[in-house]
Amino acid sequence: MPLLAPPAPAPALRSILTALASPTAVRGSRTPALIRHQGPVSPEHPLPVHIMDGVSAAGGPPCTRLGGWRFQLRGRDQLVAAAEAGLTPDGWAFSHFVEGPYVTSTERALRQVESLPALFQARLLSIPELYMLTLWLHADTASDGLTGRPAPDDLLVPLAPAPPGIAAHRPHRVADLLPVLTHRLTPAPLLRTTA
Repeated sequence: MPLLAPPAPAPALRSILTALASPTAVRGSRTPALIRHQGPVSPEHPLPVHIMDGVSAAGGPPCTRLGGWRFQLRGRDQLVAAAEAGLTPDGWAFSHFVEGPYVTSTERALRQVESLPALFQARLLSIPELYMLTLWLHADTASDGLTGRPAPDDLLVPLAPAPPGIAAHRPHRVADLLPVLTHRLTPAPLLRTTA
């Protein structure tokens, strides 16, 4: 079943198009893959990027916040890189270009989950403390994509490279994966020594 994606804000897309068209506007921020690529690239598959900041104190769903919008950048016949726009006090603005394994891993995960029988809204969930990025399949397909928390029946597909012990490109129910993430994000208790 095809994934639903909330529409990206028009100013976010414009900021990416401006950055792609004007090397002086983003001097020094182009990735090696974009520098080597010959020909135009076009943004596609915009996904909201939510950031999980630690673990919920009450043990409930993790707190997330919208961090920006990521667009895959495709050349004529290949995926080249990605670009992100972030929300600033003045509105949506180009943030940075991205290349590396998460770009191709995102494309692979999007293709992989299209065969799921249920309909989901696609998002990205970043967990900076674990250096982890997942494709978040949100069951509330009517959501605006800008808010919300991972629900127990939502799916998370860790992108490669995933942290040790977490299978990449395997859909996990949030209720099943969250305890593993919580365990890894919970600070270890300080050891007390007696003198």
